[in-house]
Amino acid sequence: MLLKCPSCQGNLSVAELNCLSCAIAIKGEFALPALLRLAPAQLDFVEVFLKNRGVIRDVERELGISYPTVRARLDEVVASLGYQVRPSPVEPNSADETSGQRRKILEDLKAGKLTSEQARDALGRGRQAD
Repeated sequence: MLLKCPSCQGNLSVAELNCLSCAIAIKGEFALPALLRLAPAQLDFVEVFLKNRGVIRDVERELGISYPTVRARLDEVVASLGYQVRPSPVEPNSADETSGQRRKILEDLKAGKLTSEQARDALGRGRQAD
């Protein structure tokens, strides 16, 4: 759907609705739903997010992107819809050393060098130090 005028890049509005069954036409000025004003890539992300019922882990897997990237894309969509973006419930530590330690633990878990229990304990120890 075109949202910008191809000539001047102004915003387009819907001025007529047509019924495909009986051919009736309704003229007026109709507002577009907020979701239709999202960029195509944002709409694709929303579709994947909804299909996976908001389970970020499943969105990560399907799109092949990391948790922070999923969160960033979700925040971008929320902002584009005109809502205030709230901070993530689990904000990464600002200290580079702690972030690096967390990343290393998660990489070791993924590589099978740690069990999930060992990783959980190691991550819990890092959080207690905060």
